[in-house]
Amino acid sequence: MFGADKLCWPNSAEDPACAAIPYSTLPKDIYGSLTDNSPDGFHNRPRYLNSGTVMGPVKDVRAIYELAVKKVEKDNRGVLGDQFVFAEIFGEQEYQRETTRQSTQGTGGKWFEWLSSALGGEDSPLSANTTIKNMTVVPGHRYEFGIGLDYESKMFQTMTHSADDVEYVTRNDSSRTRQLINEKHPDLDVDLTLPFDLQLAHGPLWYSSPGNHSLDPVDGILLPHSDYLDDLPEHLSWDELPLATNLFAQAVPALLHINGDKSLLVDWWSSMWFHPYSRAILRRFIRSTQTRKAAQAAASGGQSWWDMRGGRGGVWTDGGHWMSWHDVCKGTEEVVFGDGKGTWGKEEGSRKVTNYFGTVIVADEED
Repeated sequence: MFGADKLCWPNSAEDPACAAIPYSTLPKDIYGSLTDNSPDGFHNRPRYLNSGTVMGPVKDVRAIYELAVKKVEKDNRGVLGDQFVFAEIFGEQEYQRETTRQSTQGTGGKWFEWLSSALGGEDSPLSANTTIKNMTVVPGHRYEFGIGLDYESKMFQTMTHSADDVEYVTRNDSSRTRQLINEKHPDLDVDLTLPFDLQLAHGPLWYSSPGNHSLDPVDGILLPHSDYLDDLPEHLSWDELPLATNLFAQAVPALLHINGDKSLLVDWWSSMWFHPYSRAILRRFIRSTQTRKAAQAAASGGQSWWDMRGGRGGVWTDGGHWMSWHDVCKGTEEVVFGDGKGTWGKEEGSRKVTNYFGTVIVADEED
């Protein structure tokens, strides 16, 4: 599953990436009379692949990336960028799907398609294009990769030409929220009901960790609990928080892909629902189980996995080198946390903290 974009780029309009792909599942009039007739893209329904976000089984995604590498190495597609290559793969898949469907369609299927079109349904994407550039189906060549797009932004919100579609909505303050929405979109009727998946989800500050939330050092929790730093409103509900919401699709995406106006990275950071609690959330993550219970969870598989190298509050490089918070984020505490509580790890005095594997998590700069 890839994110969806409102414009097809950098592929040409005749490429399968632009001309052979399905229409969006969103209503045909979602932006009113301008829907899909917006040269600047702002009122188009998202229907084009954006390569910046992808999710799926590793085996399936690997096959897509292997083809992308072949295209880059064989056809020198790399100079055109990853966006071009992945969009091309999707376009070729959809062209092959549609031509196969049309060639194998019986009389009943053709009649049903005609009726659907007469009643206002979407035509085949190929019907509006007499020629498709650079597309010849080669027998025996694999075109089917099971690629789909998140047309309704339920997982990925691609921000190019879509920033005005998104507002931070607090469900339990509906009067104020509707006032804000009406100021920007007076004709838009928005359902402020919390999405069903969030209604069923754990609370926003519930933390899933192999083992328990004990403060007992025998569980490998080596960052001491602090009432000053670790206070979290455990019973906070999703409808009490400002959630980035696509007002037109009426979806709360799990991820915002800021691939348009980069100033949103700064402007929206403090609006994220977790921002007021970010320091405490990170500290709790560092304190989570890192010993035998974690190893058992990793061995059992399923939805639990564990990085046996250790390391919390930083990143591992592809060369196997651990970079701590101070290596990566030194001096950014006020930008990241915005809570005025000072330097990470020194909020209540200097000390060195290691995890169960002996890796330093927090240390003075000179260490």
